[in-house]
Amino acid sequence: MNASDRLGLIAGNGRFPFLLLEAARARGLHVVVAAIKEETDPEMDTRAANDSGMEVHWMSLGELSKLIDTFQKAGVHNAVMAGQVRHKQIFSAIRPDWRLAKLLMSLRTRNTDMLLGAIAKVLSDEGIELVSSTAYLEPMLAKQGVLSQRTPNETERNDIAYGLTVARGIAGFDLGQTVVIAAGACVAVEAMEGTDACIARAGALMGSLEDDASTLARSLTVVKVAKPRQDLRFDVPVVGVPTIRAMQAAGATCLAVEAGRTLLFDEENMLREADEAGICIVGE
Repeated sequence: MNASDRLGLIAGNGRFPFLLLEAARARGLHVVVAAIKEETDPEMDTRAANDSGMEVHWMSLGELSKLIDTFQKAGVHNAVMAGQVRHKQIFSAIRPDWRLAKLLMSLRTRNTDMLLGAIAKVLSDEGIELVSSTAYLEPMLAKQGVLSQRTPNETERNDIAYGLTVARGIAGFDLGQTVVIAAGACVAVEAMEGTDACIARAGALMGSLEDDASTLARSLTVVKVAKPRQDLRFDVPVVGVPTIRAMQAAGATCLAVEAGRTLLFDEENMLREADEAGICIVGE
């Protein structure tokens, strides 16, 4: 098997790594998985036990040298990142190896773009090129227009328009990609906590209001966008069934995502649950 038949997969948490794995295997690629101890689902070992076309190597989030050595020994020259690695892990008790420590010390800011871009540069210098995960998952990208049975009402339309302006503004600063809007007001902005936690925070805030304290609509609209210069090699915007369930719990009624740049995981079940909950979904 030559190098072009091999793909490295840096696996974070959630279902994204498994979807990428299935897409790569369907193309006949041998997949070398770098599983992160702090993030990757242990199910990855079960998959490997039943598939000779993949192999799994476990390592800590701080072991950048081990990642490089693993891919080089396996003959990997192209790799993808799939699955979230929680940004707050940067501030955890994980000990970086000498290579990662040196990289972290060289960064003037430690936002997602800066950190992952630096890691991509280190990998490239070692002969390992990061490629976009969307190259394997293009059919899962959100399409333009209303995707659910219900269309947005006038209030939701206005909140989408305002939310897009706010979301693109914060995304430009690499703070997050999601905002939650109600009646033309920004209720919550995503930062390090992630989309679902941002939605939950917005729901808790609205739920804390007195029942008769406001004449404004309290339904929440969630808007998620890509960054203005989004590097699709990592940090691809993703929504799925958990997003819909978080919205239900928070009392959110509308979800707007950026068409062609947002992955819809388990789209059929996601849309079914949204329709059952009366939630509308729009690709903008």
